[in-house]
Amino acid sequence: MSHASLAHPPRWLSASQLYPSPAAGVYDWLFVNRDSLTQRLIALSSERFDVTPLSEGWQRLRCDECSALGVPGGSLGWVREVYLRGHGQPWVFARSVAARCALEGSGLALDQLGSRSLGELLFSDRAFARGELQACHYPAPWLPTEVRAERLWARRSRFSRGALGVLVAEVFLPAFWPAAGIEA
Repeated sequence: MSHASLAHPPRWLSASQLYPSPAAGVYDWLFVNRDSLTQRLIALSSERFDVTPLSEGWQRLRCDECSALGVPGGSLGWVREVYLRGHGQPWVFARSVAARCALEGSGLALDQLGSRSLGELLFSDRAFARGELQACHYPAPWLPTEVRAERLWARRSRFSRGALGVLVAEVFLPAFWPAAGIEA
């Protein structure tokens, strides 16, 4: 999947910067609940939830990711992309990244997660602190072809443990909103 630079990369905004605000139900999923999205999806799916890995490996990080992680542009990092699925449908596309310079020697084995949720790991390790939630309309070219659509809501936050930062972006796919009982 190509993550080439866009002419107009997304502007990730905090809840107070986002205007106009999305519908109340959408806003709640983006900002209100700061708990594990995985746990919320498990409950919503009546435990018919799974993580489907799409790709993972070392890549050059995008400019917006380097900026959020506080590393030089073009830094190499571990990139993991997965679907979070409910009832067999992809509900969320998640992209998690960590800069190589901070990840190596950190003891965090992102390459060994397989079909386990990264959120489960981050929320179970009390040493990780979650930063501010930000949202944007995620660029369609950055999505897998089979779920590519314009103006999908996404949120992201940085989890920090010492010098290590893990940036997690979660894109709410069209099949998610009806399952949540929300008109997006």
